[in-house]
Amino acid sequence: MSEHIVKEIENRIQEMVDEDVFSGTVLIAKGEEVAFEKAYGFACKRFNVPNDVDTIYNIGSLNKQFTKIAILQLLQKGLLDLDDLVGKHIPDFKDEIASKVTIRHLLSFTSGLGDYFNDKFRMNNWNLRKLDDFVELFIDQPLQFEPGEERFYSNAGYVVLGKIVEAVSGLDYFDYIRKNIYEPAGMTHSDHYELDKPIPNLATGYTRKMGCCPDDEDGSLEEPRRNNNYVIGTRGSSAGGGHSTVRDLHRFDLALTGEQLLDAKHTKMAILPIGADQDSSPSAIALAGGAPGLSALYLKFFKAGYTVIVLSNYDPDDVEPLVNGIREIIVGKDDTKAVHRIHENESKDQKQCCGN
Repeated sequence: MSEHIVKEIENRIQEMVDEDVFSGTVLIAKGEEVAFEKAYGFACKRFNVPNDVDTIYNIGSLNKQFTKIAILQLLQKGLLDLDDLVGKHIPDFKDEIASKVTIRHLLSFTSGLGDYFNDKFRMNNWNLRKLDDFVELFIDQPLQFEPGEERFYSNAGYVVLGKIVEAVSGLDYFDYIRKNIYEPAGMTHSDHYELDKPIPNLATGYTRKMGCCPDDEDGSLEEPRRNNNYVIGTRGSSAGGGHSTVRDLHRFDLALTGEQLLDAKHTKMAILPIGADQDSSPSAIALAGGAPGLSALYLKFFKAGYTVIVLSNYDPDDVEPLVNGIREIIVGKDDTKAVHRIHENESKDQKQCCGN
């Protein structure tokens, strides 16, 4: 990466920092070589603790990628099939889900399951520590449509995938991810941390969006930022809400593309959306996670050869312009539309207030 491009990126970020619309860490790499790595803003405003390159952030729905990889690892071992019904692996699950919904439906957001950010979540978010706790939030809700007939972004569906990982592997979901993804990739500062425990170097999230659900009123630039702990709850799930650093996510990128987590066939399935043409060669992929007080983006530009990781403890709406700017600087204005289209498809979670 040329000095000119690095300087342009630095200037773009600094403008947003000066306007107090970005706080976080950015890493840009070409393979193993890190071309740019810098932290901005504060991990803890109360005690004036700055973010640094090893700051741990909530990465929201980027964790869905780890759940997807876990399922594909079990598929690769012949322990499940994408067309298996939920009931094959969790026979005592709610019948409407167990007898109609397949693993493929869950991965492709065509299951008919919805979200778990509801009144139950608001009342219990400090007591959510196991996947079963999250299941209780949505298990009484009917399917929104017949599985396979529509596509609707679903956090509840990825909780069910996590339960399938537990049932097939015999491990607690969080233990499975540590053993089969974090450890092989060398991700030593990644986990689903519990916010009521003291975790060194964990960033506090700051938000202007204090409501939880999508119909809540959005915050504005005039609102002061507040700590987001009372909004996002104690612990995340297999749908998201785990934690990582830019360096750990770079290690993940190298492990995935280096086929250390999956073989070549299943690595491609992990990179492309389920249902996409597996012979296609996208120019870029983008995965995102966002909720009040957190934003996480992983972008990979295959033609240019760069991986971009942006982690922030500010709201997604604040961070999105920065990512657009970095993308334009790296790939040029002519390619921005094609990349942006992929980004929009892969980051619907950014638009959801509680896409934890």
